[in-house]
This record gives sequence, C-alpha cells and structure tokens, in this order.
Amino acid sequence: MKKYFLSFAVLMMGMALFTACSSDDDDDNKKTPVIEEITPYHFDLTVTVGKQGGMGRDVTTIMQTRDSLKAGSVVDFKNAGTEINADYTMEAIVKGKYYYQVPVSGDRFVKLRYENGQMKVVKTQPFTKNTYNPRQYCHAWMNDSTLVIMAANGDKNAIVWTKLNANDMRIISEGTLNLSLEGTWDSFTTSGILAYRASDDKLIYFYYQKKGSGRKATKEETFHVVTLNAANMDVEQNHLCPFPAETAGSAYGELLQQTTFFDEAGNLYIAAFSDTEIGEEGKLLRIKKGEFNIDATYNGFPNSDGKLLTTQYLGNGKVFCYSRHDDSTLGTAIDSYAHYYSIVDLNAGTRTRMSFSGSEIPYSSGRFSQRSTFVEKENKVYFGTNTETSQPQIYVYDVATGKVSVGVKVAEGYYFEQIRLLEGDTYTVTK
Repeated sequence: MKKYFLSFAVLMMGMALFTACSSDDDDDNKKTPVIEEITPYHFDLTVTVGKQGGMGRDVTTIMQTRDSLKAGSVVDFKNAGTEINADYTMEAIVKGKYYYQVPVSGDRFVKLRYENGQMKVVKTQPFTKNTYNPRQYCHAWMNDSTLVIMAANGDKNAIVWTKLNANDMRIISEGTLNLSLEGTWDSFTTSGILAYRASDDKLIYFYYQKKGSGRKATKEETFHVVTLNAANMDVEQNHLCPFPAETAGSAYGELLQQTTFFDEAGNLYIAAFSDTEIGEEGKLLRIKKGEFNIDATYNGFPNSDGKLLTTQYLGNGKVFCYSRHDDSTLGTAIDSYAHYYSIVDLNAGTRTRMSFSGSEIPYSSGRFSQRSTFVEKENKVYFGTNTETSQPQIYVYDVATGKVSVGVKVAEGYYFEQIRLLEGDTYTVTK
C-alpha cells in the first residue's frame, strides 16, 4: 500500500511538473502583438510643355502624384495633374508631406499639401517686417519644426532672415545680418545657399558680392563662407573660399535643386564650379566637421567635364550627381542635350556615369530642378531623362547592387522636370 501511494504521488508530481512546464511553454509561445507605425510615401512628378522649365521661365508646368514609378505604365498629363505656375512656383522647400514657399503673390509664406490633384493651403503667414520675392531665397532646417529663410533685401544691400515655426507658420523671430558690402561692390547675391550644422549649432551661409545687375553684373572672383550663431543669428566668422569658385544654384537657394549635404562624419559638402578656358569645371567642395572654411586641398568631383548641378547623398560615401558636359558640340543652354547622371564614390575617389543595359544613358535636356529622388526605405534612386531620340523615361538605380532598371515612361509631348518624394499620413498596424 505504501509503494502504491508513493508511486501515485510521484506520478502526480510528474504530471503537475509537466503541466506547469507546458503552461509556461504556452505562455512563452504566445506572440506579443507588435504595433508598428507606417508612413507611406508617394512621388510628385512635374513636367513642362514646349520647353524645359527652371530659372523662372514662363512655361506651362504640370504636377501629378504617383504612388509608384515602377515599370509597366506611361504617365500621361492630358486631363491629369494640375498647372501650378498661376499661384505657386516650382521652386519650393519640401519636407515630410508639405511644400513651403513664397507664392507668386509675393506677400506671405505658405504651407501647402498637394492632394487630389490640387495644391491646398494648410497654413499661411503674411509678411510682417522682412519681405521676400518668389523663387529668390535660401533656407535651412534647424530641426523638424524650425525653418530659417534668408535672402538679400529689396535693395540687395543687406541680408534679411526669418525663423518660422513650420507647424503653424508663426514667425518666431526675424532680423538683418550684421554683414556689410565691401569696397565698391554694390549688391549681395539674391539668395545664396544656407546649411545648418547641428554638431555645433551653427548656420553656414554662402554668398558673393556683385556690381551692376543682370547678366552683365560683375561678380566676386570667389564666394564667402559665413558662420552664424544659430541662436541669435550673429555673424561669427566670414571667410573667402581659398580659390576662385562659385556655388551651384546660388540664385535659387536649393529651392529647385539640392547642392549641399552632410556625410556620416559631419563634414559639409557643397556643389560649386570654376570658370576655365574650356568651360565651367564642376567641383564638390568640403568643410570639415568643426571647421569654418572650404578645405583648400579637396575636390570630391573627379574628372570633371562641366558644371555640377545637383547632388544627393546616398550614404557610405556615395553621391548621386547630375551635371553638364561642356562640349562645344553639345551646347550649354537649358534645353541642350548635354546633361547626365553619375555616381561619385568619395572613398574611392571615382566617378561613374549611369548606364543601362551595358550602355551609357544618353544626354538629357534640362538643367535646373531636382530630377532625382532617393528613397531610403527602398535604397533606390529614381531619376528622369529627356533624351533627344525618345520620350521621357524614369530609371531606377539600386544602391546596393549598382544595377539600373527602367521605371515608368512619361508620355510624348512633355519635358520631364522634377521628382519629389512626399510622405503620406502615418498610421499604425498590429502584427
């Protein structure tokens, strides 16, 4: 009887232990719900009719949203999209899901969202003290909600600045830089280029001085690099680039094209060019982290054959560039078929022209505006072409593999002008 009771007790204890272990295992195997935030994105394509746009050209400009630019369809703008030049400009600041700009009316700042085929005003802020002209200003983001706008004033004899709260477009503060024209120079460049360096809370402003107006104006041989205290906008340093050069896109302050970026080490790069006997020689210049002037020994744009126009940093030392080949047989006008894409490897010091199916992609027309966009989530670059012998085409560059594939085509009769990446409304999913 004792043996039976002992055996029974051991059996019950084993069952209890098994049950307890099974229960624990079941708890361990239960999946904890994962809540994930999803931010969708889309592409806003811009085309022009009759000729290429940019530089404030009087040309019909049409925008259309596409969820995807992958191959398999043709983007037609007939009875689709919106003509945007009547009230707004193609020159704009883009962040997240919004456009920010000074509209054609030239009397206020606006925050816009393009949806359902229309530009919709989200917020507006009339000018108070400082005024700005459409297309003619530069900008920098100090954080996700603080936007700095700068430009020469109406007389172009001073540089004015405005800080905006991008959430509600409220003016935080505004004023005039303590910069003065030097010698016989009588005006500042209209817009210049502005960048914010978070590592030391500095704004870095690039400008040059002129004498006269229009295309006949005389410019300084090189440009200025000004360091600003971002908190109070005081000028702390003002240096001249150590060799003759001009910053790319300085008339439009990165409203049309991207010309600056920071690498992982905090170095600041800016696209520039120098005049030579054979044309304009593109340069990719650098200001090292913690320093305040251009590195005189550095040029990250090797084997230049013309003007460097736009840059996009892809990470790991790779830069996607759009430039012009200054060959006398190709021409240097906006509509000349002389422009092409390449990849610069800053680590290797090389530059490779974009190719498809074993051949270099033919030259395109169109100089101003950002004609490519980097989708970090896909690790891919989408870029558009206007070649002389075929309709506009979007290509896709896979950063990881280095391969180029075709995306959507644009219907004949239009000039491809711009791709911009916009975010949608964030939502949550449970997995």
